[in-house]
Amino acid sequence: MSVVETVLLAIWIMLPAYLPNSAAVIFGGGTPVDLGREWRGARLLGDGKTWRGSIGGAASGFVLALILNEALAAEPVPAYLPEFELLAALGLAVGAILGDMGASFLKRRTGRERGAPFPGVDQLDFAVGAFAVTALLAPSWFFEHVVDLGVLVVIVVVTPALHLSANFIGYKIGVKDEPW
Repeated sequence: MSVVETVLLAIWIMLPAYLPNSAAVIFGGGTPVDLGREWRGARLLGDGKTWRGSIGGAASGFVLALILNEALAAEPVPAYLPEFELLAALGLAVGAILGDMGASFLKRRTGRERGAPFPGVDQLDFAVGAFAVTALLAPSWFFEHVVDLGVLVVIVVVTPALHLSANFIGYKIGVKDEPW
């Protein structure tokens, strides 16, 4: 597979994981997932992780995977782009949300406030969550399509750049409070 094909494959695989946290901002608000609970003097997750945002974000990623599957069926596309098994689509979308929640939990444990930067973790938390849940729900799909050195390298390099770009745009248009 060429470098261009590897980059396109990596982005294709990650699209259902890239969307949920951005969509969660749009759907967000309402009841916090942690219901205001604290552990060791700090909130478990904080007000930024809500049920409405989490469900709306995960649903958005799942629906995007279904749309991408339809695109595969409707248009001639490169053969190396895989169809998303339903459990893989669910794993990528829900895992992205859970990975972000895991990072929020770690932020609270390290004394960081909501929105405070956590370099590295902020940019890859959702990818780690997406991989973990997808590996559990759809292991054959995950190991066939994701566990490839080239694909993983692209994801680790491209994801932080996309994440920072999306957050900067969100900040500039007023839907995010900080540019990171």
